[in-house]
Amino acid sequence: MRHLLYLNKFLWRYRNLLIIGSAFIVIANLFALYPAEFVRKAFDAVLLSVQEGSQRSDKIHYTILKYGGLIVSFSILKGVFMFFMRQTIIVMSRKIEFDLKNEIYQQYQSLSMSFYKRNKTGDLMNRISEDVSKVRMYLGPVLMYGINILILFYLVISKMLSISSTLTLYVLIPLPILAVLVYFVSSNINKRGERVQEQLSQLTTISQESFSGIKIIKSFVNQANTWKVFLESCKEYTKKQIQLVKIEAVFFPLIITMIGMSTIFTIYIGGIESFKGNITTGNIAEFIIYINMLAWPVASVGWITSIVQRAAASQERINDFLLIEPEIQNKTKVLTPITGNINFKNVSLTYDDTNITALNNVSFTIKEGSSLGVFGKTGSGKSTIASLLCRLYNTTKGDIVFGKTNIKDLNLFELRSSIGYIPQDGYLFSGSIKENIAFTSNKVNEKKVSKAAEEAEILDEIEKFTDGFTTIIGERGVKISGGQRQRLAIARTFYKNPKLFIFDDCLSAIDATKEHKILKNLHLKKKGKTSIIISHRIATIKDADHIIVLEEGKIVEQGDHQSLLKNRGFYYKINKSQNNLT
Repeated sequence: MRHLLYLNKFLWRYRNLLIIGSAFIVIANLFALYPAEFVRKAFDAVLLSVQEGSQRSDKIHYTILKYGGLIVSFSILKGVFMFFMRQTIIVMSRKIEFDLKNEIYQQYQSLSMSFYKRNKTGDLMNRISEDVSKVRMYLGPVLMYGINILILFYLVISKMLSISSTLTLYVLIPLPILAVLVYFVSSNINKRGERVQEQLSQLTTISQESFSGIKIIKSFVNQANTWKVFLESCKEYTKKQIQLVKIEAVFFPLIITMIGMSTIFTIYIGGIESFKGNITTGNIAEFIIYINMLAWPVASVGWITSIVQRAAASQERINDFLLIEPEIQNKTKVLTPITGNINFKNVSLTYDDTNITALNNVSFTIKEGSSLGVFGKTGSGKSTIASLLCRLYNTTKGDIVFGKTNIKDLNLFELRSSIGYIPQDGYLFSGSIKENIAFTSNKVNEKKVSKAAEEAEILDEIEKFTDGFTTIIGERGVKISGGQRQRLAIARTFYKNPKLFIFDDCLSAIDATKEHKILKNLHLKKKGKTSIIISHRIATIKDADHIIVLEEGKIVEQGDHQSLLKNRGFYYKINKSQNNLT
């Protein structure tokens, strides 16, 4: 239960709904309590009339109708307050579910990139969906029925004791036995519930990876193997679910047996007490109704225990990452100017998850308003520079300074708002072309969207689409080509019009003519702005004001295009080989 203590802050936030809902539960149970008394009074009245030899059937009919009407009326009123009960406590649980999902999503957005490298997408999705749903069941139905059980037990047992303490004690004998059995069974439910959740996460991960990589699966004709992996995971999930169901199935036969024993005790001991004159025959009928009133609460103890155990297991998984402190912290809420030269001072970065040193003691300066070309082979550390500038990672050693301010002391959100970063894959969202281009804006400016598409050299192709800018491009832009995806990602950055442009090898799928035009448009847009162009092709970065050449995370050469050619070093050799290829 300690994992569920995290939810207390939400219960306090919606305490008014919880208090009002609890009041409705009390009222509903009061209306549920009296029909048993009415049955007893009707039973005794009719029996008394028969014993007295009364031949007035109208009196008996009146008694039955009177108490029958009261029973129906009280049942209706009970139903009305049960409706109000659900409209408060269940609504409260839905509001908490909303808040918890938002808190989880915000945590997802604040956690660093290394967290996402360590965790599977399917597992993360499962926490915000399946785990939160199980927690909501604890906050809604479990709380509602739990409070209901406590109130009903208090009211019913108090009433039973006021009638006959002897009969009440016999009736309640099976309940402590049931409580002990529930304790031992619930521990098994908890363990098996955790295993089910872990397997479900794995199943979700396999499904998500299969959907994302369906093109590769089909092209390699690997559907059968992929299906086998999914099938084995499904079998394991089913096996663990059956193990959980088996232990849960013990509850209901157990409860039925205990309730049956209570009923037998009521009839037998009640008959003896009635013969002694301690209670009436109507009291026996009243007690049987009370036992049946307690039947569902006692039966639901097992169900509630199971839900609580599952919710605790789910909340533990949620807490595991909700309590994680993001590695990248925003140190100030004050807006800090993103101006001045950018200086890399002896910067090194080693990735925690792989222990690979991507950059090793790198130093260079980007003058404000100038362009920097970053050249190197795959794995040389080019993209790491972009990630550090966006502060997706912190440096392991060294400092990055904007003007005179360390990047760690800049307002994180102001920094990222000032950067237009285009990653290698040119990631797009599953909406329309217009929505993807205007992604950085809450309000779409149609003219700016069209202008950005024109500057990214994709306007003509968009206009040829049947739906134009409202064309839905599908998840990750699957409905369009790789070159079109890259140009839409570039258009998105042109629309944003940031202070600092970072092109991270995002022109690889674009033909030379369009690439030249895009770079020319970038040159016109970046007047007075800083730009960084990262590429493994020299033709893409040759016009930059300054070029750094990376190899195995170190700068091996730097200068402008002409000076690097004159050095006749690594840059020169690659340039020669690329020109020969073309």
